[in-house]
Amino acid sequence: MTTGEAPALLLVEDDPVLGPLIAELLEPDFTVRLAANGQEGLHLGLTQSWDAMVIDRGLPVMDGISLITALRAKGIGTPILILTALGDTAEKVRGLDAGANDYLTKPFDGGELAARLRALTRSYGPPTGQGLAAGQVSIGTWDFHPASRVVRSLYGDTVTLTAKEAEVLAALAAEPNRVFTRDELLAAHFQETDQPGVIDTYVHHLRRKIDRTVIRTVHGVGYQIGDPS
Repeated sequence: MTTGEAPALLLVEDDPVLGPLIAELLEPDFTVRLAANGQEGLHLGLTQSWDAMVIDRGLPVMDGISLITALRAKGIGTPILILTALGDTAEKVRGLDAGANDYLTKPFDGGELAARLRALTRSYGPPTGQGLAAGQVSIGTWDFHPASRVVRSLYGDTVTLTAKEAEVLAALAAEPNRVFTRDELLAAHFQETDQPGVIDTYVHHLRRKIDRTVIRTVHGVGYQIGDPS
């Protein structure tokens, strides 16, 4: 995380017109560094500290999915928004499964892109009074630290979640006796343009990273925090 007034943003976009235009649109909120291909983006992503990244799907040298996969494989947890001209659900799921935190389909509104990035770089945490403000919560044999987005087991396993994964898990853990519908989670924690299926995607991510029982499916209703042990 940078210490300057404006968050540092790595923008990886090969279009010689669109790249500088996006940078100009975001500069009121971010200090933007533009990379023109995936290889340059990987080098900058691994050697410098960023508050967020915007990565185009269709990059030369190394495409956006490969770049995100490589960054996550090296332990880079920086929030990433992927830009894609491919708007079908399967393509969006590919980006999220590769490690992106959010996506935006071209053409897009510059104001929406800036708002999504502000949301990604915001410090997520449960509202005061919901039981998580003390710093951690137990979920079965795991301890979850929402502020650091770290989940640790009694056996020494450590998992670092993305900001959105931590936000969803924190919401469920804050009210362990409550069953949340997809629509409730969607309205509270995602963009208006997202579909309920994105909740299933993040539940899948959390189960894969932690334990398949960390979130319980209540058929016909929604999801509830589980008891992985």
